[in-house]
Amino acid sequence: MNTDIRFIFFDLGGTFRVIKEDPAYLAAAKTKIAELCGVQVEDPCAWFDTVIDKRYDKYREWALKFMCEAPEEVLWTRWLAFDCDRDRILRNAGELTYQYRQTKGIRTVVDGGAETVKELCARGYTLGIISDLVGRREVDEWLDADGLRPYFKTVQQSSITYVRKPGPAIYYYALDEVKAQPENCCYVGDNLNRDIVGAKACAFGMTVTVQYDPSKPLKLTEENMPDAKVYTFPQLLDIFPARGQVATDKLILPTEGQ
Repeated sequence: MNTDIRFIFFDLGGTFRVIKEDPAYLAAAKTKIAELCGVQVEDPCAWFDTVIDKRYDKYREWALKFMCEAPEEVLWTRWLAFDCDRDRILRNAGELTYQYRQTKGIRTVVDGGAETVKELCARGYTLGIISDLVGRREVDEWLDADGLRPYFKTVQQSSITYVRKPGPAIYYYALDEVKAQPENCCYVGDNLNRDIVGAKACAFGMTVTVQYDPSKPLKLTEENMPDAKVYTFPQLLDIFPARGQVATDKLILPTEGQ
């Protein structure tokens, strides 16, 4: 593990942002998707659950196998709504993907997340985002709405690069943009087999996993073993002191079952 960390990259879903389910919010998005597809059914939510979401499961298998994210138009015309009017789907692909994201719930920054990011910047670290997700619109809107864009010098999304973690390419895009060497970088994520494996494949100097629910044991292997873990996002401040200073707190080391 390299202690000369200058750059910190974050995963989004499950790491920097968490989902709150709201039945009315989910239902509105599912109904909107049926409308955008031109589908008229008595229960658009049931149609979404039994048709669109089941098809997304098949798409996800493909995406994980090939470490690839499909363009929005391909996602909908090939995988999710191939039996609907093609011109209509192509015209609405961006909005359809945006609404699909909303069917999973309301995404909010974890407790203390924004304050921690701002403090890490103040301590001299360069921050970035490397995240797997579908859709080009939602993350940009969120960064602007929450006023967080200035704190992230690179935002790499699989929906833009078309490559997914743990493939090294998306990490290298981030390194190139901020002109970083991997040994001076740390990656923080919640998925051991994507976030941590990918960062280690790029020879990042450090990896940290978040474990917000300690009751769920970590399934550790030699390949996905992070250097440290945190139970809350602000605990990152214990790991990363002001640049040029030495951390006084001991790292929380990941162990099987904890």
